[in-house]
Amino acid sequence: MAYQYTRQDLAFAEEARQFIRTNLDAGVKRKILSNQLPTRAEREAWQKCLAAKGWGAPSWPVEYGGTGWNVVQRHLFDEVLTEEGAPGYPVFGMTMLAPVLMRFGTQQQKDEILPAILSMDNFWCQGFSEPDAGSDLASLKARARLEGNEWVINGQKIWTTLAHEADKIFLLVRTSDAPKKQLGLSILLLDMDTPGVTVRPIITIDGHHEVNEVFFDDVRVSKDSMIGEEGKGWTYAKYLLGHERTSIARIGQSRRELGRLRATAAKVPWKGGTLAEAEHFRRRHAQIAIRHRVLEETTLRLLEKVAAGETSGAEANLLKIHGSEIQLDLAELWMDVVGAYSFAYAQAGVPAGAHLEQVAPWEADYVAGAYFNSRKVAIYGGSNEIQRNIIAKAELGL
Repeated sequence: MAYQYTRQDLAFAEEARQFIRTNLDAGVKRKILSNQLPTRAEREAWQKCLAAKGWGAPSWPVEYGGTGWNVVQRHLFDEVLTEEGAPGYPVFGMTMLAPVLMRFGTQQQKDEILPAILSMDNFWCQGFSEPDAGSDLASLKARARLEGNEWVINGQKIWTTLAHEADKIFLLVRTSDAPKKQLGLSILLLDMDTPGVTVRPIITIDGHHEVNEVFFDDVRVSKDSMIGEEGKGWTYAKYLLGHERTSIARIGQSRRELGRLRATAAKVPWKGGTLAEAEHFRRRHAQIAIRHRVLEETTLRLLEKVAAGETSGAEANLLKIHGSEIQLDLAELWMDVVGAYSFAYAQAGVPAGAHLEQVAPWEADYVAGAYFNSRKVAIYGGSNEIQRNIIAKAELGL
């Protein structure tokens, strides 16, 4: 049965929308809608604005600074946030690390780390993937050995998002050679300016610097920088990735892009009318919209289960698969809507001060870059092939 929003739900969504429209910088919104990355200062300013309103951490329990919203309010707020082109929450700290600390961390870790995540005074990145350990994450080679009261870390991480802007990193490393590779892993917390940490940029095909390589050469951190027990890192990592996979569905972003696609297609001439009236566009757009509605309903059911204290199970994997596939199909439809104008972004080649005639919708300037960048959504957080394997084992017993 489809979920029916109440008048109170819709009033809440409208309040959130008006707050965002009043307080969000227009330049930041333009950046996000044109597939550009906001700076850390821009993200931090927006997070502090939300925190001042009391909306800084919708998914957290009230005792840690959360809003006390129910699952529907949290879902609606996330939708409105992305529809309006606002920066997202600091996902690595707030959505991934914080729930792990709340459940497995020490009281000292909670007291020191959680307030700084909420205010974004500390900005975290995630050190999981390695050159030879992506989908098979448990095969990672980065090691930490205990010397007295310090862990000494050596190894490499790759595809580390925003490591060049982060203050801190949570790091999955091997601390023992257990018979089963998953049992020898632990999670350590450290500052990015610790001696021996080196960050090297990776420039992606859309020209952005978003991801990095990070090298650790005899990096020393205190013994108490570990989350939970030694050797339990795989358990904590799975818990953390369950939160990541739920957020990867990006329902609000996909809803926004469905609306923008329809509006842009209405500007494109097609056989005496507009592309928005063409049967082939309407069919593809409707097919994606139907799948999006199904994904939204599934997400609401899952959020209600989690709020009731149940585990997300393989449903989080389903959200990751279907959410990412919708994003890929939207990116492909964008390329087709702007047609011959969906060229690779080449603003750097335009002479300074040039005044060029606009011959296509402004969205065409970034569509190709966004399309190329979108290929990653079926890979990060565990590739969709791996997600299907997990579902096959956990739910079907295969």
